[in-house]
Amino acid sequence: MDSILSNIKIQVNEKIFVKDPETSTLGKKIIQESILLINEIGFEDFTFKKLGERIGSNESSIYRYFESKHKLLLYLSSWYWGWMEYRLVFSTNNISNPFERLKKAISIVTEKVEDDSTTAHINESILNKIIIAEFTKTLLTKEVDEENKEGFFLVYKRVVNRLVEMIELVNSDYLFAKSLSSSIVEGALHQHFLKDHLTTITNCNQKTSVTEFYIDLIEKTLKK
Repeated sequence: MDSILSNIKIQVNEKIFVKDPETSTLGKKIIQESILLINEIGFEDFTFKKLGERIGSNESSIYRYFESKHKLLLYLSSWYWGWMEYRLVFSTNNISNPFERLKKAISIVTEKVEDDSTTAHINESILNKIIIAEFTKTLLTKEVDEENKEGFFLVYKRVVNRLVEMIELVNSDYLFAKSLSSSIVEGALHQHFLKDHLTTITNCNQKTSVTEFYIDLIEKTLKK
């Protein structure tokens, strides 16, 4: 799968960026170092000025790619869910049993992410930490409805809807496939956050993974 992914360009909505960062060395450096810096100091304290100092470039050069740090976070989120979608497609395509395919898909969207060596300028393991901590900030804004109309969350919704299709194949009588799917995708991020920071309100820990919890949930929920 790595060799296939290395030849695929993750598509991000062109309205999110001013200039595609994948088209230049500086753009890729902006992406690479923004992931590391946001992980280190958090999105609230992250600024283009600090990023510029880190990469040895003027703050204005970053604005040639992104008009705001919100748009940069949208880009990182869109790229992450696009990468996740490709992993879903390639890892489940040849599994004929509907329930086994669903379990594999849930494993992919809930498991701890390892870095993908085929994308040298993006550390997916660290990006996953950012998505866990910061993804809701792309949604919980006054502009969410307008940005949704612009298609900024389309790839995220595609990931959710791929799970919806798999759930319906397992149990077509289940009435809440969309709610279950979105709860798994979003809830997994939250459970990882609780596991790392608020350990007394989750059963997920070093012995019991987030993936185990969600597979147990679907086994009991979708059982006919």
